Amino acid sequence: MPREIDEAWIEEAVRRYRRIESLQAEFDQAVATVEVTVRSPDGLVEVLVTAEGRITDVRFLGPLHTRNPRDVAASVRAAVTAAADAAQWAREKLHNETFAAYRPLAGA
Repeated sequence: MPREIDEAWIEEAVRRYRRIESLQAEFDQAVATVEVTVRSPDGLVEVLVTAEGRITDVRFLGPLHTRNPRDVAASVRAAVTAAADAAQWAREKLHNETFAAYRPLAGA
């Protein structure tokens, strides 16, 4: 027995699909451009990272010549680790903001 085609449902599904594509493009652009700044616990190293996880800058905020190379390396590692966590946080925040108004089609 053939089922009746619900044209309105199909049109709504297509409209929602196009909206999701648009939101995904916005999200991808934001992830590539939004930057988060983090510092090492000792305040020596500052790292800028995009939400996609790309490090865009590393800055030393104090003199290095008075520091032990191992301590400097530890500061860099700590800042890079914090940058990875910050990028993940930023991605999640952007995703929640971008797709907050989206409702799944099922049950609509």
